[in-house]
Amino acid sequence: MPQSKQQLATFEELLDSATHCAAHLEMRDSYAVDYEKSGFAAWKDGRRLRPEDRQTWWTPWLDLIARTTARGVAIRRARIVSEPVSEYTRFLHSGTFKNIAAGEEVKWLPRRQVSGIALPGNDFWVFDDHLVRFNHFSGDGDDAGVEHVEDPDVIRLCLHAFEAVWERGVPHEEYEV
Repeated sequence: MPQSKQQLATFEELLDSATHCAAHLEMRDSYAVDYEKSGFAAWKDGRRLRPEDRQTWWTPWLDLIARTTARGVAIRRARIVSEPVSEYTRFLHSGTFKNIAAGEEVKWLPRRQVSGIALPGNDFWVFDDHLVRFNHFSGDGDDAGVEHVEDPDVIRLCLHAFEAVWERGVPHEEYEV
């Protein structure tokens, strides 16, 4: 059963309380979340981040990930993508070095390879195998809120989906867009 908005822990609180793992499955070919709009626009205009120029791309989000992984919490992100990939997916791929620098493991899986996997209808995070945080988006990719679920059947579905995608996924450094 979903929790009410008053009971929802922040994402930072969820990561800070994680003891062994956090897994994130992304299934959209584009997002239009406010915090990425300027970076995506700059990328489309030809601006590329340089891994060696860390001060220009390191963010508080990456601090949170690095702090979490330094405590021994494994953070894995899997992205299901249509091929040929969208312009937005190329943008994500070009910046994924930041996630890896912070300690995440990232894999990509072409959508054609997921037809036999039961997937939930929304992107999600699973924290320590006991809570799912669904990320909801509008049809245009805008943030439409989050939902926390502790139902064991939903958690099991998400864990199985994530692990099946992860098993078939291509490590970031091997996936070419």
